[in-house]
Amino acid sequence: MSTYVILSEKKWNQSIIETLQKETNSINWILINQKKDFNLGFLKEHNVTKIFIPHWSYIISEEIFTQYECVVFHMTDLPYGRGGSPLQNLIVRGHKETKISAIRVVKELDAGEIYLKENLSLSGTAEEIFIRGNKIIEQMILSIVLNNPEPKTQKGEIVKFKRRKPEDGNIENVENLEIVYDYIRMLDADGYPNAFIETKGLKLEFSKAQLNSNKETLTAYVRIVKK
Repeated sequence: MSTYVILSEKKWNQSIIETLQKETNSINWILINQKKDFNLGFLKEHNVTKIFIPHWSYIISEEIFTQYECVVFHMTDLPYGRGGSPLQNLIVRGHKETKISAIRVVKELDAGEIYLKENLSLSGTAEEIFIRGNKIIEQMILSIVLNNPEPKTQKGEIVKFKRRKPEDGNIENVENLEIVYDYIRMLDADGYPNAFIETKGLKLEFSKAQLNSNKETLTAYVRIVKK
């Protein structure tokens, strides 16, 4: 029996294991959700043959991706959008939809051959988008396992994204309500620093934003903390 790994530290990806175990009886699935467990010793001990990576914030070491087939899922229509913070970078650029690209991990970031792509809407909060994407990634993994598609070289213009920093969520100087709404929703997910405004002694963090139909009023939850 083959053993495959799902590598993700995000809670919304953990349900993938249950579905895949039901759909692929001849495969043993293992979830790795902590960095300390993702190492050559663990992979060899469990006779892992393939690694699927829905969401991982750390660099995959060369000693791993050269010995194991590693398939990562990137939330852009590659080669457009190589690099960090794909969801946030897409939304600040005005994109309403994107593709999830399943690619082989290689030394150059997000430059590997593509197994397949699927469409993804960018409506809603970041967490809603990730949960929606989780179901799509689940089916993409199943398709790769069952159909074994031949990955193909990326084609088109290469556009690279820079990883966004927590301070990029400052909305102090943003005057357009639609842009404020996008800033709040694109950071509204577990593990992400919320959009914020600072005063001399306080930090106001925003979540659960709603923009009314005429786009003239925005409501949101506010968490106020001392700096």
